Amino acid sequence: MENTTTTHSKISTFSFTVLLLRVLTFIFLVMALIFISIDTLPIETSDYAVYEEINFNYVYAYRYMLSTIVIGFAYNLLQMGFSIFTVVSGKRVLSSYGGYLFDFFGDQIISYLLISGSAAEFGYDVQRRRVTNSFTEKANVSASLLLVGFLFTATASIFTSFALPKKAIN
Repeated sequence: MENTTTTHSKISTFSFTVLLLRVLTFIFLVMALIFISIDTLPIETSDYAVYEEINFNYVYAYRYMLSTIVIGFAYNLLQMGFSIFTVVSGKRVLSSYGGYLFDFFGDQIISYLLISGSAAEFGYDVQRRRVTNSFTEKANVSASLLLVGFLFTATASIFTSFALPKKAIN
């Protein structure tokens, strides 16, 4: 009887840790999405003093970063729902070995996608030779938040990898 309590306690701690990592990822992805979405730069387009705003749509690296944020956000929202269900009920939504593989490979793919989105923006910034204005500063903040989101997703990936050998043996 003591063994099942210990096992249940370890599973609860493990599930809660993964949920916490997913919530933190969610928070940082939302903040990154907000910063890149509101990022604009007004420019004068003619002698008539007509102003136009440049946004993330004008820079391919920023569009790519936004795409990685949205994809990571959608995946993380799905996994957060699964994690909440697991913490509350004590059961997994995808309890088969395939579910564990989905968690592990999904976390791996999404974490690499998030780091590539962050790297694209930082690379663009270096290419522009560190021209600093409010437009690039907001994009840097978004890329930095995305980088932190990557770290949380990569850490969650490590935790999901711990479940794989146990399920393969059983």
